[in-house]
Amino acid sequence: KKHCVRQGLLSFLRRLKNSPEQEVRILLLGLDNAGKTTILKQLASEDISHITPTQGFNIKSVQSQGFKLNVWDIGGQRKIRPYWRKYFENTDLLIYVIDSSDRKRFDETAQELAELLDEEKLNMVPLLIFANKQDMMMAATAAEIAESLNLHTIRDRIWQIQSCSALTAEGVQDGMVWLCRNIPTRKK
Repeated sequence: KKHCVRQGLLSFLRRLKNSPEQEVRILLLGLDNAGKTTILKQLASEDISHITPTQGFNIKSVQSQGFKLNVWDIGGQRKIRPYWRKYFENTDLLIYVIDSSDRKRFDETAQELAELLDEEKLNMVPLLIFANKQDMMMAATAAEIAESLNLHTIRDRIWQIQSCSALTAEGVQDGMVWLCRNIPTRKK
């Protein structure tokens, strides 16, 4: 599975080949305990056995053949969320991670997502929503989450919801493929 995730990242980078030295800035957001850091570590092919809550942010940069992919994982605790906006500038892609098994927080995560989508600096930025923790017995399906978050009302950007398990990496590759296809082209 890690090979698949790495392949997704490599194809993501190859997609940028026609614009050498382009940096792609990906913002990875979501409530605390949604699985953002685990997804980031899966993408970087790092050990996921000892992950602690992110107090500030993690950034992973992957360089390949002149391309630089910067993934910013910002902590999701309530006290940290007001600082998210400091990272909005020049964001190319937004990944929002949801704990599919934590149904009691769907209203809270819907509110945070709605506020993000209202941010001017994130206007028209493609959105990938990872419906994470699908390996949990009580996980809501991607369709249930899409309904709960009213995703069908999003009209100002392209978006996708992707079921996944950061723990097993299942579905992460599919999300990366979608991202690859939806990297905004930069105006010269």
